[in-house]
Amino acid sequence: MISKIKNEIIKYSKMLNSRKLSALRSGNISVRYKDGFLITPSGKKYSTLKNIDIVFVSMNGKFDKKKGIPSSEWKFHQDIYKNRKEAKAVVHAHSANATAVSTHKRGIPAFHYMVAMAGGHNIKCAKYATFGTRDLSKNILKALIGRKACLIANHGQIAFEENLSKAFELAEEVENISLQYITSLKLGKPKILSLKEMKKVLSKAKNYKRG
Repeated sequence: MISKIKNEIIKYSKMLNSRKLSALRSGNISVRYKDGFLITPSGKKYSTLKNIDIVFVSMNGKFDKKKGIPSSEWKFHQDIYKNRKEAKAVVHAHSANATAVSTHKRGIPAFHYMVAMAGGHNIKCAKYATFGTRDLSKNILKALIGRKACLIANHGQIAFEENLSKAFELAEEVENISLQYITSLKLGKPKILSLKEMKKVLSKAKNYKRG
């Protein structure tokens, strides 16, 4: 079981590169496992990852240094799993367009109904804090209230779901939405859908099954 999960993490980590969501070793991926989670290691290019490189971190933040050092961002993965019981997998990416929007410390409003895929009527942007800190975790948790994805100021984006496939797909959705938002801004200020309309969309989205 653990070997299968590690192989899945490696597969999607390499897809961060091939799908151009993150270059080389940037970003990170984890999957909830027993009383903790399995996560990509610190500082290794995804193209070189092996099963043995994936690190287990307990929910108390313990890990065996002899078996590897987890991603420097492991703390916000831990905090998401501890605070969002529905989270089974987390994908963090430095994708180009989501990162570009995040550098303006702005979220993405309801310029398109697909922002609802992240779980709310908009996509929020977590306040900036130094990577790998509890302050960053706190900011991310706040931006994720009622949502499954958010931007991270001057950093990138993060998404979680009930499995890794869906979490990765959501990260791709956020990146695509970010590109569309940037494009719409080039034409001027986009028209924003009303909160009433977005409530309708969110209601329909609950029954939307992604194949």
